[in-house]
Amino acid sequence: MPTAILADRAIIDVSGPDAEHFLQNILTLDLDALGKSEARPGALLAPQGKIMFDFLVSRSTDNTLRLECRADIADDFVRRLMLYRLRAKADISKQDQPHIAVTWQDDSAISHSDSTVRDSRFQQPVFRHYGTAPTPSASEADWHAFRIDNGVAESGPDYALSDAFPHDVLLDQMGGIGFKKGCFIGQEVVSRMQHRGTARRRVLLVSAASGLPAPGTELKADGKVLGTLGSVDGSNGLAIARIDRVKAALDAGSAITAGDVTVALAIPAWASFTYPEATSAEDA
Repeated sequence: MPTAILADRAIIDVSGPDAEHFLQNILTLDLDALGKSEARPGALLAPQGKIMFDFLVSRSTDNTLRLECRADIADDFVRRLMLYRLRAKADISKQDQPHIAVTWQDDSAISHSDSTVRDSRFQQPVFRHYGTAPTPSASEADWHAFRIDNGVAESGPDYALSDAFPHDVLLDQMGGIGFKKGCFIGQEVVSRMQHRGTARRRVLLVSAASGLPAPGTELKADGKVLGTLGSVDGSNGLAIARIDRVKAALDAGSAITAGDVTVALAIPAWASFTYPEATSAEDA
């Protein structure tokens, strides 16, 4: 049961009588579906539909929602939430030096509580600990290797904020978008992509016979760019790629490369999307 301390994460608490209603109206996920002992992914979007901030949300108490995000974006996230709060009776604050840890692969010794919640992005048992946590037995690198193996992308190592739609990073596949809850910021763009089936960029698993090159390396086939390599752990990694172009390369039997390394691409086993039946003639 590996446990790692996550030093690069922060917690923002949103509390008060209007806290849930306030967040429900601006964030992508449906908070009505958020269980007491789970953490769900979500995002705050720009009006154009791209991700400005990504996070995990869980319930700290009945009237407090806990937003876990990257530490380096936390202050900007707080300021953006304050901007949208208007007259809502909601207090927004960043915790000082929060203790955040993650445990994976086994739930036999895990006790559910307000401070230990299951990370719903994973089919295998994964738990986030806020406050008291089991003794660390693994590194952050071990955790990211597990995350990569499971096809779970995060901003920073896998994509830049303001450069990806929720569908690109599979939020639609992991309960991070409430398609039936009504309006939220950027909802019109996201709903149009969903109903028209126009999402072409997707997170894919990358593997190679040797070590992969650095994150940010372009994936190519027959001279055409398919996508960009994200997180890397030795010969395994993640990429966000155009699945119509990947399908065309696979159909043609073309080699797909990252730099000088030949790679194989695969859809995460838990995801429900597929490669398109017909490839797109669009080159954009």
